[in-house]
Amino acid sequence: MEPVLMMKTASSLLAIAAVGGLTMAVIRFRGKPQPPAWLAMLHGFLAGAAVTLLLYAYFTVGLPALAAWALLLLLIAAAGGAFLNLNYHWKMVPLPKGLIVGHAGVAVIGFVLLLAATWAATRV
Repeated sequence: MEPVLMMKTASSLLAIAAVGGLTMAVIRFRGKPQPPAWLAMLHGFLAGAAVTLLLYAYFTVGLPALAAWALLLLLIAAAGGAFLNLNYHWKMVPLPKGLIVGHAGVAVIGFVLLLAATWAATRV
């Protein structure tokens, strides 16, 4: 499989995951302590699939430098998401808004870098 196709697929998965993440953030910022568990699981599954695909691409066919930086940021965001899930959502404790914003911010920067890397790779 070629790296550009894997980056496009990962970008698509992350875009869908981002819609779920935005929905969950809106739910939390409107005052509900946690989003529905099924939405959190779907968000994590889609983002995890994208990150796994990027990891596979990185170690097998290689990724452009910008995509590798995106992968690093997405791994950091994934760790933050796992922390939010295990330490707050799983325990039915209200999700801290600051951590939600931090998780989202890192993920958005990683996603934008991946989009830029994908766009640059398709223009060559």
